Amino acid sequence: MGDKRFPPPLSMNPKDQCTSAYRSYVAASGHSAYATTFYTRVVDLYVVCGKALNAPSQKAAEDVALRNCQGGLKRWRLNTASGGCAIAASK
Repeated sequence: MGDKRFPPPLSMNPKDQCTSAYRSYVAASGHSAYATTFYTRVVDLYVVCGKALNAPSQKAAEDVALRNCQGGLKRWRLNTASGGCAIAASK
């Protein structure tokens, strides 16, 4: 599973996009990363995530995953109480 920095907020629904992205991160064999927004149950009603699979290095995977997550926040024009995206796990 690599370096787990905090437990990602995953849905019980296996078809959820972020749950699917996390599972593909875990299954990837190379340098990979999973970034997500923190989930504050009282304030935030959504979770945005990003992944990078089989990158040339762990740092490169983290950069891409973070950009993908931040891109989702911009695309849907969302603001989070937690302050944005962070790397939840990388390897």
